[in-house]
Amino acid sequence: MIIAWIIALCISLLALYQVSANFRSIKKMREGTEEMAEMARIIRSGANTFMKTEYRIIVIVVLLLALIFSFFVEKTSGITFLIGALMSSLVCVIGMKSATYANVRTANRARETLSIGETVKTALCGGSISGLSVQGFGLAGLVLILLLFGGVNAQSDGAGLFFKLGNVNASVLRITTYSLGCSLVAMFNRVAGGNYTKAADISADILAKIRHDMPEDDSRVPNVIADFIGDNVNDIAGNCSDLLESFVATLSASLMVAVILFGRHASSSAEHPELLSDAFTRTTIYPILLAAFGLLGCLIGLTYAARKKMSDNPSRELNLATWISAGLTVVFGLICAPIVFGKMDPQVVAAYGWKAGWASPWICSVLGILSGIAIGSITEYYTSTDFKPTRKLAEIATEGEAFVVTKGDAIGSRSVLLPVLVIGLSLFISGKICGTYGIAVAALGMLAFVGATVSIDAFGPIADNAGGLAESCHLPHNVREITDKLDAVGNTTAAIGKGFAIGSAAFATVSLIVSYVGNYTPAGEDMVLNIASFVVVAGGIIGGALVEYFAAMLTDNTIESAKQMADEGDRLLSEPGVLEGTVRPDYNRMIRLAAQQALRKMLVPSILAMFIPVIGGFLFGVEFVGGLLIGATIVAIPRALFMGNSGGAFDNAKKYIEAGSLEGHGKGSSAHKAAVTGDTVGDTRKDVVGVALDIFIKTMSTVANTLVSVFSHFTLIR
Repeated sequence: MIIAWIIALCISLLALYQVSANFRSIKKMREGTEEMAEMARIIRSGANTFMKTEYRIIVIVVLLLALIFSFFVEKTSGITFLIGALMSSLVCVIGMKSATYANVRTANRARETLSIGETVKTALCGGSISGLSVQGFGLAGLVLILLLFGGVNAQSDGAGLFFKLGNVNASVLRITTYSLGCSLVAMFNRVAGGNYTKAADISADILAKIRHDMPEDDSRVPNVIADFIGDNVNDIAGNCSDLLESFVATLSASLMVAVILFGRHASSSAEHPELLSDAFTRTTIYPILLAAFGLLGCLIGLTYAARKKMSDNPSRELNLATWISAGLTVVFGLICAPIVFGKMDPQVVAAYGWKAGWASPWICSVLGILSGIAIGSITEYYTSTDFKPTRKLAEIATEGEAFVVTKGDAIGSRSVLLPVLVIGLSLFISGKICGTYGIAVAALGMLAFVGATVSIDAFGPIADNAGGLAESCHLPHNVREITDKLDAVGNTTAAIGKGFAIGSAAFATVSLIVSYVGNYTPAGEDMVLNIASFVVVAGGIIGGALVEYFAAMLTDNTIESAKQMADEGDRLLSEPGVLEGTVRPDYNRMIRLAAQQALRKMLVPSILAMFIPVIGGFLFGVEFVGGLLIGATIVAIPRALFMGNSGGAFDNAKKYIEAGSLEGHGKGSSAHKAAVTGDTVGDTRKDVVGVALDIFIKTMSTVANTLVSVFSHFTLIR
């Protein structure tokens, strides 16, 4: 077992070394003209200031919760909670800093070479820092906890410093609180970063394209600079913590299900307990090795893509990196499966319900990988300008805003069915082949090469910032053409990344719900959550409604901030010399306003996901919380897909028109203004609400797993 952990830790450290090497490589590149360097410094300074201010709040909340966990739940769980929060914070800071260096260097690379391939290589190098950090730190943190605290134990009694709950498995609590630390920071970053960037983006579009008929990313509009900063604090920093949280949640769910399996079969294997203990060890080793070798596959795939001579087709180059990483993950998983499970006792294999013997977990991991790729491909079809739905949306923009919004909604709704079918079928097949363990491993398979998917996802915001810098710094038009091509591809890769996150959230949440039910079910009894029970149904209805309320809260907060920023931008534009371009607007004033609005509206939505299951559990008990989790998951998954895909289609339809692809309707036309309205609607959907919903359901599920022992013993209404 320890050998497996050491292998995983070594691969993590190798990935983090590559992160360091790529960061140094990016910093060595030239920033370009003096104006480009100055603008990059403003963006970098604004992003750093926002993160520092945000973390003053996050640190206080994290420390308070860590003390509560150590005092009242399990004495070491506060430490592991802090480690999770630290890992999530590290990937945020590293990802954001690398992006603020890579954006201007990508623009300059386009200026110097006029080569799409060379520009793609620079942006991908910057993005790989984020991607490899996510998987490297996420895995390293969990392995360190296993090494420090003696691994995962099926039976490990624990208590808080001031209080003892009933039977608490200390090793499981360390894993859940590590995951919860990652989740909490991810929620803060997504909610605050989403409000910041989309309020800035929407207000900049309103000012430049609708109120003043100015070019996009015009440096005279102060909101534009806040938008550039927002791309880094949300689309990079927020996305890094989001996907790290997804990766850690799936890995944690696999380990917790292994514990549940052992507990379910312990009484039936009383004559040969060593066989079941051996099987337990093997089921905890495989997820760690799959994640580690998936990371190794990402290292190979990204290194190959970055070092070869790239073509002028950015989509093909980025897809190549993904396919190599996914393919190597499949191969490495197949190599590990017989080594880990080949000598597992056949009676235990049969008792666990593994239909394909030692290959069962590997088959499920492949199903997860294929599901992720399928969801990504479906997302690409509905959001890319290469396919009919987005092109049709651009064409209907000639009829006005109402047609754009209605058609975009239809595209978003239509795009939900196939991904949900993929998720549902994969869950069903995985469960049939390998039981609940198979579902957990399938979720992990989907994210076992998250280093590559996040790298390619981060490519988008870097390219977007590079394009904005090209325009705001008055670079030649042919430079902006290169960055626009990269930006359009980046929008699609970002939508695909959201699809991966949502799909894995569905798998992970199901695993966490199974683990939750198993944690309160007495040994020897079947794990059953009776959905015909009025308590469970009540929880399910409320859980679904809470998802809608959460989405509305985030939307309202963003729109209110955007309105204030647009009005402030108008005031700054009215100052003497600003519109004429002879005087720079007060960027810092706008940056401060964006940060104040985002941070003021961050706390309540972020804490909501933690307190809902706590209040429900204390008031109504474990079954009510189970219903709450199921209802929230059923509503959140299609809702998140709708939000992400409709928003992606709106955005790319606008870019399709801006690129001159709709004959007779370019920038400034009525069709373009209608598409801008659609993009304004879609911005909040895809980058604020959609990306937060998957964290919302996983945070609720992780909190429920962490405190299930409390709910079992302390319920007001029984």
